Amino acid sequence: MLFDNLAPSSALQLIGFSDVDAFRPVETMEDARSIPLDIPNFAAARAVVSLPACRIIVMRSFARILDTAYRMPGGMVILSMTDDLQASFKGVDLDARFFVALHGNDECHFVEPRTNHHAMIIFSPGLRDRGWFDHADHLRAHVANRPALLHTRQLLLDILRTASVQPRLFETTEVAAHLQEGLLLALDDLFRIDSISDRSASVQSERAIKLVQGIDDYVATYPTAPIYTADLAREFDVSIRTLGGAVSKVRGMSLHQYIRLKRLWATRARLLKGGGATVATCARAQGFHHLGEFAAAYRATFHEAPSDTLARGRQSGVWAG
Repeated sequence: MLFDNLAPSSALQLIGFSDVDAFRPVETMEDARSIPLDIPNFAAARAVVSLPACRIIVMRSFARILDTAYRMPGGMVILSMTDDLQASFKGVDLDARFFVALHGNDECHFVEPRTNHHAMIIFSPGLRDRGWFDHADHLRAHVANRPALLHTRQLLLDILRTASVQPRLFETTEVAAHLQEGLLLALDDLFRIDSISDRSASVQSERAIKLVQGIDDYVATYPTAPIYTADLAREFDVSIRTLGGAVSKVRGMSLHQYIRLKRLWATRARLLKGGGATVATCARAQGFHHLGEFAAAYRATFHEAPSDTLARGRQSGVWAG
């Protein structure tokens, strides 16, 4: 696999996560928020290498819903490192043919139904005049030229391996600059493709995203209230079909599944705080009033009883104290 032949070094940061709760603080620092969809098979890893004017982050992700706020004054490119990518971006299905690029800021929404391997290349604001980013503050998807994509992948792997086995080379400005120049030339080839820009599809996606953001705000504002589809549709002045379609497009699941999943995760976060809370009070605070159904849904999602989560939270609180 991608990380099997790599070892950490002075030039390569390599870190793996087998526990979702250990991974969450990393996301928080990066202004990202994900809802894992497959707790038993959770695994994440990342390898990081710095070059003079860019930083390379190669990641093994996990099945999840991901909201993230990118702040990229120098620009960013994300591309798949394997041919089995499955993801959707702002309601648009992506596979390994695509790469995405951003210069500036954007609020982005992804769904990854499975583990993916991808690379993120973040550029310094001092790197200019490449002509890659023609639209600021908008993450755009591009169809990659296949040979250019394969060449870029190989260069990224070569850089990771070099950083792993010959880290001292990266202490030499000339060598690091040479590796970077090869990568930049490969990206020049990658960007010689027009971006996909069906305006009507883009407008529909933006509307769907705004509806889902409105639902998120509504759930956060009324955590204990029962939520009915018809009430939500009236709240946002849309049809029930439009509302359900927006959630399906952006989140990859039904409205009911999505709201329940959000409330389950909010309950879990409260259980992990421990203290004097009980399972019942934590559940009711998120609108779960039928505790038997709640316990079954919680176990099906997290593969442990809510009481087990609470016990871990209390134990952590004891040790933290």
